[in-house]
Amino acid sequence: MLKSVRQVIREQIDNKELIIRMAAFELKGSYQIHYLGSFWQFLNPAIQIGIYWFVFGLGIRGGAPIDGTPFFLWLLAGLVPWFFIAPSIIQGANSVHQKIGIVSKMNFPISLLPTIRIVSSTPQFIVMLIILFLVSFIYGITPSLYTLQIIYYTFAMYVFLIAFALIASTISTLVRDFQLLLQSMMRMLFYLTPILWSTDLIVKKLGDFGRLLENILRLNPLYYIVQGFRDSVLGKAWFFEDLIYMGYFWIVTFALLYFGSVLHLKFRKDFMDYL
Repeated sequence: MLKSVRQVIREQIDNKELIIRMAAFELKGSYQIHYLGSFWQFLNPAIQIGIYWFVFGLGIRGGAPIDGTPFFLWLLAGLVPWFFIAPSIIQGANSVHQKIGIVSKMNFPISLLPTIRIVSSTPQFIVMLIILFLVSFIYGITPSLYTLQIIYYTFAMYVFLIAFALIASTISTLVRDFQLLLQSMMRMLFYLTPILWSTDLIVKKLGDFGRLLENILRLNPLYYIVQGFRDSVLGKAWFFEDLIYMGYFWIVTFALLYFGSVLHLKFRKDFMDYL
């Protein structure tokens, strides 16, 4: 029953060095025609962060903190994982359709393509994390034991992204409309995930209905990751304090990995027919 999952995982492990080399090549090739090169990986998110802080922080909120945390730091703690998650999902879903023509005649496990796209964004994620810690230090928040949880949430984020990209890249290759639908869904999820707003405000204003709405929003696995990063940086909670939600996240992740592996292996010999 889990033969497909084992095969896909084995392909990732056996070709880990190839994944790293191709991810580095992918990163270098993406920006080689630009004057600023790979610096755009950091400049683009920095511009977006500045816009969100100006509009939602100074404009709408007037610079007011959230739960005693400066809004800019609170916002940055949510945006850093999102700026890794969003492009990884969109580009990972398009990775097979984009590269299948190149690797189809090679002895190359196609399941590596989504992983390569995700890994190629890792340098940007690391630099953004460093910036996040520097901003935290400026605001007087120093690393604590809670900070170690970032290792766990980073691992959870990678596993989820690889699992989702596996199934999304297969569907996107078979049905091209799915890629456009996914892009629209990610724009919607950005506002339905607690990145620009706090769920505590909903509960305070709407009471029991607010708690119901919060629980519905928590069905989004990205909610778990973003909130986990924020709790780790700001020292708010441990990952094991809510075992039910933790279990829900991993059940969804492994379900995606299972169905993605089965679907991928079933259709990957026919991918060229759908180009």
